[in-house]
Order: sequence, then C-alpha cells, then structure tokens
Amino acid sequence: MVTSPPQPKIEELKPGVKAPTKETLLTPRFYITDFEAVANMDISSQEEELKAMIAEMKADYNRNHFVHSKEFKKSWEHIDETTRNIFIDFLERSCTSEFSGFILFKELSRRLKDRSPILSEIFALMARDEARHAGFLNKSMSDFGISLDLGYLTKNRTYTFFKPEWIIYAVYLSEKIGYWRYITVYRHLEKHPENNYYPLFNMFESWCQDENRHGDIFKALLRSQPKMWDHWTGRWWARFFLLTVFATHTLTVQERSDFYDSIGINATEYDRHVIRKTNETSGRAFPVMLNVEHPEFFPGLYRCSDRNMKMKEIDASNAPKFVKSLRKLPLQIGIFADLVKLYFIPAIDAEATRGTVA
Repeated sequence: MVTSPPQPKIEELKPGVKAPTKETLLTPRFYITDFEAVANMDISSQEEELKAMIAEMKADYNRNHFVHSKEFKKSWEHIDETTRNIFIDFLERSCTSEFSGFILFKELSRRLKDRSPILSEIFALMARDEARHAGFLNKSMSDFGISLDLGYLTKNRTYTFFKPEWIIYAVYLSEKIGYWRYITVYRHLEKHPENNYYPLFNMFESWCQDENRHGDIFKALLRSQPKMWDHWTGRWWARFFLLTVFATHTLTVQERSDFYDSIGINATEYDRHVIRKTNETSGRAFPVMLNVEHPEFFPGLYRCSDRNMKMKEIDASNAPKFVKSLRKLPLQIGIFADLVKLYFIPAIDAEATRGTVA
C-alpha cells in the first residue's frame, strides 16, 4: 500500500504502552487559562443560544456511536508495517489532541460550577465528547498492539497558559478545522473504498458533527464578547490565530504526507481544501477572514513547510547540537519572515460580508 522505507521501531514506556511523541511546536498542546476571568465573562447576549446547545448536547445523538463494533473485531496483521506505523502516529496525535480538550473542558467545568452554571454544564458536556473520542482512538491503537497511558500524559505533558480570549479563538478554529479534516477524509473514502483500510474512517461523518457542534459553542462564546470581534484588537488577534492554525496545518500535513498517501489523498490538495473551507467558516464568527487566494498565500506557507522539512533533516543528522542550531537558524528566520509577510496581506472584512458567507 505504501512504498516508503520502513519506519523506526515504536518506542515504548513499557510493553504495549507507547512513549509519547516528543513535544514540538507542531504536536498537540495542553492548555490552562485564567479561570477567574472565564467565570466573570458576560455571556448574556448569547445565553439563549448556549442553552439551546446544552439541550442538543444532552440529547447525545452519538451516545451509542463510539463503540468497537464487530467491524473492529478482526486481525489487522495484513496491514504492512510502514502503513501501520503511519496510522499509529495519526491515532496518537488525534488521541492526544482530543484528550487535551477533555482536560481543559473538565477543569473549566469544575472551576465554574458555582460561578457560571451554564458554562460549567456546557464544558462538562464537551468534556464528555472529548473523553469518548480520546478513549475510542486509544482503543483503536490497541488493535495494533500499542496504546497511550493517558494518566502519564496528564502528569508529564507541558501545560501552556492561554488567556480566555486566546482559548476561544484557538479552540473555535481547532474544532472547525477538525470538522473539515474529518469530513474531507470521510467523503474521499466514500468514493474510494479501496483505500479504506480500517473501520475508524467509517465513523468520521458522525465524529465530525461533534467537532462542528463544539465549534458552534465557541462561536457563541466569541460573539458574546464584543471586544473579540467589534474592536481593532479582535481583528488583529483573529488574523494571528487564523494564520497560526493554517500554518501549523500545512506544516503538519506536509510533514505527514505519507499518511494521506496511504489513504489515496494528495496532501497538498487536501491542505488547501481544508484551509479554504475553514477560512470560509470562520467568517461566521471572526471579524475577518484571511485572503487565502492572494498569490503569495499558499506559496508562502509551502516555503515555510519546505524549511521545516529541512530542519527535520538537520535534527536527524549526527552533527553536534550547536552545529544543528546554527544550521537551523537561517531556516527559522525564513519561516518567521514569511509568516510576517502573510500576516500583513490585507484581510477580508467578515463583518461586512456576514450575510453572504457560505
């Protein structure tokens, strides 16, 4: 199925337990925030919308969806080692991302219980979804003889502090880009079932609806805070997070293009499609959208991706650490310079086009 050279042996903490991938700028992050500031947020303008979402979440349409059906109860020994390792990497990243969301939402729910009951309840319901996703992905990893110790991750992962506003921007985009990632893979494999080598992919249609719902909740939170969309600082932060998420997506997709090859997807076309659709969707919540059709936008992202791949080659070399740092420095400067150029491409005023955004 995949013709690239065999991957290195998977490192284990103990037999059957995978050692977590080394943390980098591209690996899923764990976040903490200012819980007091969240408790003091005025959500009155979106309260009815949030209550309606709580009712929908309580209906729990996916209650019986995340179970290992008989489709999973078979041997997967026929999947070659390279594809197996590629897929395990995908499962680990996805599981870690979902689990980080669970940790954040669960703590927000606990801290807000006596201060903001509506937010506490909605974060508890989102934590439920994220826990299901993480558990299901980890169970899928166990089908390949390996799994993550989520308790170990909780204790040993680095936690990054984000202000509540940054959390809202970042999680909204994370959920919406997650929706477009999952649904795009699902629709592709519907048309090309010969590339579907594991039944998890069949579940992506319902799975991505959870992502979409969570994104809509964070949209309501964003729109409840006028400074986040009706002020110049909101416009600048929106551009920053859009560019950061899109650049991270491009670098990650190109870095792991072998996974997309394994399911018959062209990584570059997939990356462009997901970014375009997420950018359009962001216009429903953010005050601006990026001009992703600007002639310099995607070429700039791919220059950054090419430099990132060169830095990975340097890291994999046997050169002394200080030599690696010197060799990577001009590449890091180049990435920073290109991102600054992309940031200052004039944005599209989403507030002016709100009635026409698809």
